[in-house]
Amino acid sequence: MSNQTEMILSTLDDIIYSLKLIQKRSKNINSSDDFIKDEDGIEKLDSISMRLVAIGEGFKNIDKLSNTLLIDYPTIPWKQVKGIRDILSHHYFDLDAEVIFNICKNELNELLDISLQIQKDLRK
Repeated sequence: MSNQTEMILSTLDDIIYSLKLIQKRSKNINSSDDFIKDEDGIEKLDSISMRLVAIGEGFKNIDKLSNTLLIDYPTIPWKQVKGIRDILSHHYFDLDAEVIFNICKNELNELLDISLQIQKDLRK
């Protein structure tokens, strides 16, 4: 296995861990209001947002290591996945709980599935 592949797999491990952690932390969030109704919700929103930043950065790094890998998995809007890092990092005080809620409930499962598939494919 090449050093590049090992670096990608290590980054994928971190991404997959973060995706599963977000799923766990957002399990009892039933609406975007749950993120802002009390201190516990705000802490979840903050921690999930930071994990999303890390995920976006991770996929940016993977894309730098291999310009062609993500292209092989076209069901994911990679530009948006990588871009969420920039949005959350540079516009943190404009954070929209509804956007984070929608990501948690509608986007993460497929991203986790594809991340696991990429990992499996690289280990072949």
